[in-house]
Amino acid sequence: MSDKIKIFSKNLRKKIIQTAYEAGSSSAHIGGALSSVEIVSTLFSEVMNFNKNNYKDQTRDRFILSKGHACLVYYSALAEIGIISDKILKTFEKSESQLLGHPVKNKDLGIDFSNGSLGMGLSLGIGVSLACRHKKIDNKIYVLLGDGECNEGSVWEAAMCAAHLNLSQLTVIIDRNNFQQTGKSDEIMSYKNLEKIWNSFGFLTYEVNGHNIDELINVFKIKDNTKPKAIIANTIKGKGLSFAENDNNWHHAILTAKFFEKAMEELK
Repeated sequence: MSDKIKIFSKNLRKKIIQTAYEAGSSSAHIGGALSSVEIVSTLFSEVMNFNKNNYKDQTRDRFILSKGHACLVYYSALAEIGIISDKILKTFEKSESQLLGHPVKNKDLGIDFSNGSLGMGLSLGIGVSLACRHKKIDNKIYVLLGDGECNEGSVWEAAMCAAHLNLSQLTVIIDRNNFQQTGKSDEIMSYKNLEKIWNSFGFLTYEVNGHNIDELINVFKIKDNTKPKAIIANTIKGKGLSFAENDNNWHHAILTAKFFEKAMEELK
């Protein structure tokens, strides 16, 4: 199981880099895409009931990329499981492409929700969770947030609502890579202990290494029928590329030929 997810993760990193390079666009946001690779890989290859055969079924699990600028990790995962073709993936950010710099809802491509305005994803997750509960659908809803995104007040309004409604099928994952667009998260708006904060809002909270697949598998498999879950995943921005790790210039830098070649060499 772990080896399968590691291979999936490696393939995602290659797809992210290849697609970003061919697009030549700063909208690729590879830093935040790379930090969430293991999280997304574990969900799409092992945890979620979501695949190329059921991605339009009502009973499927749902994934919401609230940190929409990291869309390349999402598109790459959809390509890796066979919903988006490599041909379509190569159109990212090109003229008339269906794959833009933030996800735009497209059921045919497996994209369930539009996102990009930070702080909205958890509210979407609550609405979907309530709808599925009303329809008596036994599924899971996963929302991926950024740690910088937690500066948004709408996140905490939604968190209070989710806990109040006991939305136990809802899991929030916070990709804590310690950076946001304009600098270090701790310098812009410090959260000393995100685990305790989410717990105080009524969530079952856990803290893991967001690049450790075994830890991710174990925490996703914890079951509880009373409360929503929050997973604080400690990650490294730009993970997997020596020149990009913890360098916030790669939040939205353009990947040149020199760096593309170095990236692909390292990913061998």
